[in-house]
Amino acid sequence: VGAVVVTGKGRAFCAGGDVAVMQSGAEFGPVGTPVEAQIEILRSWHELPLLLNSILKPTIAVVNGATVGGGLGVALSCDLRIASDQAKFGTAYARVGYDGDFGTTWQMTRLLGEAKAKELFFLPDIISANEAMRIGMVNRIYPHDELMDEAITIAERIAAGPSVSYRYMKANVAQASTVDFATSLDREAETHIRCSQTEDHAEGVNAFLEKREPIFKGK
Repeated sequence: VGAVVVTGKGRAFCAGGDVAVMQSGAEFGPVGTPVEAQIEILRSWHELPLLLNSILKPTIAVVNGATVGGGLGVALSCDLRIASDQAKFGTAYARVGYDGDFGTTWQMTRLLGEAKAKELFFLPDIISANEAMRIGMVNRIYPHDELMDEAITIAERIAAGPSVSYRYMKANVAQASTVDFATSLDREAETHIRCSQTEDHAEGVNAFLEKREPIFKGK
């Protein structure tokens, strides 16, 4: 597996929680489930965005429609977001008296900055794909009918790349906002030299000099 693609079935990527289920009181277990047990249930669901964010393979959210609430958290936990021009994005939590889940607080603050994250939480308006790309929430937008073909092309391109390098890139970028510059430089020195010892590095150099496309093996 060279890359992981996550998308929705039907008209939405993931439209968030079912408000009717919220009203029933059974969103996080049967009615009467103790609060602490409900917290543990939600923590178990949070294993999905954590996996998408931390897995060693590049992850791509292909956003085919409405992406709201927890669905937004899932999309933001992927490394890249490729959206249909018909996609819509929103937090929606404030509309039902919630705060945030599925990593939305952490991801939006990192991607957009505190001020913009707070705006989208406090004023839960639905935004277009174009606006999402303008503020840095989305990487690329394609016409709806071309979305999956374009996404597969990107995924295949990444999957054919140097997977060891991608693993280090993903880890280093994730670490960059939590460590100082000197620590980041130290980490780059280590991973860069480790990459220099791989077969893929040798193949990339040879392919460049021979004016051909490299054939990487992930070694």
